[in-house]
Amino acid sequence: MQPSNRAYLFAKRAMDIALAVPGLCVLVLIFIPVAAAIKLNSRGPVFFLQERLTRGERPFLFFKFRTMAVGHVLSGEERDRINEMGGPLFKSRLDPRITAVGRVLRKFSLDELPQFVNVLKGDMSLVGPRPPLKHEVDRYEKWMRRRLSVRAGITGLWQVSGRSHLGYYRMMELDVDYVDHPSLFRDLVILFKTVPSVLFGKGAW
Repeated sequence: MQPSNRAYLFAKRAMDIALAVPGLCVLVLIFIPVAAAIKLNSRGPVFFLQERLTRGERPFLFFKFRTMAVGHVLSGEERDRINEMGGPLFKSRLDPRITAVGRVLRKFSLDELPQFVNVLKGDMSLVGPRPPLKHEVDRYEKWMRRRLSVRAGITGLWQVSGRSHLGYYRMMELDVDYVDHPSLFRDLVILFKTVPSVLFGKGAW
């Protein structure tokens, strides 16, 4: 690894820690109303925990506010019918499992706030490719695995370039481009662009 890359990784980690702390303060402030809304809207836990993969295809426990009904499972046929992303990644505006509160949380990315804990633990970064599930990675083409050579992120180039309006292969291309061109300035630009995307719910389902 070149010294410039070491300097970038050190600065990136310092930025992650410096910004994740105020992020957790926001999480604490909204926890009670969000938790109450989730519990009143549907039965089940407040948090959704799932095993995802990060740098080096290492598994970790991923945190979110729960946005789906507990116990509602889609059949493979139904998933294929309503999937709007293509490839192994599933995303759909017609997903019947998403609760009314969950749709609001997703639109403004409030469900992602618990991932600041993942950032502080070192499993994730503020900026990077979204953490995939193992079964998704098992279906990757060889070039796509490059996105797992960096820490997974809360936001990234895909989110500020169109988010769910972009298809699966375009998302992969953007993630690999991010990996191949590391830059702290680029990370800062992505973070700044994320703010209006979140505030106005751009590209979110």
